Amino acid sequence: MLTLAGGAWRAVLLPDRGAALAVLEHDGRPVLAPLPEGANPNATWAGAFLMAPWTNRLDDGRLPYPGGEHRFPHNRVEERTALHGLSRERPWQVEEGGPDRAVLTQRIPADGQPFAYAARLEVRLAGGFHLALTVTNEGAEGMPFGTGWHPFFARPAGTRIDFRATGAMQKDGRNLPVGTMATEGIAGGEEAFSGRDTHYTGWDGTARIALGDAGYVMRAEEAWARNLQVFAPSGAGVICVEPVSHVPDVANRPEFAALGDMRRLRRGEALGGRVTLRPD
Repeated sequence: MLTLAGGAWRAVLLPDRGAALAVLEHDGRPVLAPLPEGANPNATWAGAFLMAPWTNRLDDGRLPYPGGEHRFPHNRVEERTALHGLSRERPWQVEEGGPDRAVLTQRIPADGQPFAYAARLEVRLAGGFHLALTVTNEGAEGMPFGTGWHPFFARPAGTRIDFRATGAMQKDGRNLPVGTMATEGIAGGEEAFSGRDTHYTGWDGTARIALGDAGYVMRAEEAWARNLQVFAPSGAGVICVEPVSHVPDVANRPEFAALGDMRRLRRGEALGGRVTLRPD
């Protein structure tokens, strides 16, 4: 574990388990649902994990890329999809560590799959919670990349979210996009978000999240500032408000590329995303 503390914030990172956040607290209160000791961060609705080099689902695990196509294994077997990328399943190395800041890195080789990339994560607690992820293509020219952050916010009674967007993706029974509809976003409590697993486009990059009587402003920048996934399973004690860089399965659904495409990176090019949380 790697523990950081700065001001009223405290965070616990798990470098060996995908650089997942096991704990994020403000003023001693959980902002994220805390990950139970020893639990798998990729199989538990708690903490937060990183998504790269794609987010959400690939239909049948299929990724077309310049010069070929690859099928990733289904890790959402019942849907026949490959979910949330590779980085969360591999260890990270701690490059810099201080009381309130850490830098972690990861290198994924093209070993039986087409992606080769270097990732850099910075977490900083000075003046708020700051997270920045950068992924650099070290493989084939023009590979499609996408990234995001998947937090499981604690969801006490009175939780509310408020954000503006222009579109919401319609989906089929396998949670893959099939269309879009106009929306103004969400502004409300359980009646507004419970049961949703919805991708929003045309997001303005800001969301207000009230966890009971503790309010926070989340602001996303760079590649994460236009697309937002909201996952709020009915009756669960968590809500996910996920800044991401692209529409689910857009690699196989080019008709939705204008709403949030994966980025085709030349060798040596990078894709960056940032998110900040501050008390509201």
